[in-house]
Amino acid sequence: MDDIFVARLMTSDLVTVTPGTLVEDAGQTMLEHGISSLVVVDEDGHLEGILTTTDFVTIVAESFPKAETTVSRYMTTDVITVSPQESITTVAETMMEQEVHHLPVVDEADTVVGIVTTTDLAGYLTTLSASVA
Repeated sequence: MDDIFVARLMTSDLVTVTPGTLVEDAGQTMLEHGISSLVVVDEDGHLEGILTTTDFVTIVAESFPKAETTVSRYMTTDVITVSPQESITTVAETMMEQEVHHLPVVDEADTVVGIVTTTDLAGYLTTLSASVA
């Protein structure tokens, strides 16, 4: 199996929010777009964090009664990232080792240019196995 680079597989049509976005709005955005994570960026598109469906378990458990809570309270800030030139094999290994399902893709200036997810990897493997059959 030939290895490919992240840039070929990543999702570059990102849905992003800022740290000041209310979690209620973030949740609605995720539902509207059918996505399981939001990349949190500053005004210049630089990575600030990531908010995933898993984070909403904590939000729901700790937020009663419902409050105007911003994303910055729950987002992961020590985000593991990859570059567009990273190999998919390395990405898969990183996801397994770090137990994450979403890796933002950043360029040399730390500007978010995409995201690669376990869904992307599964889709690639499905396509690969179909072409072999």
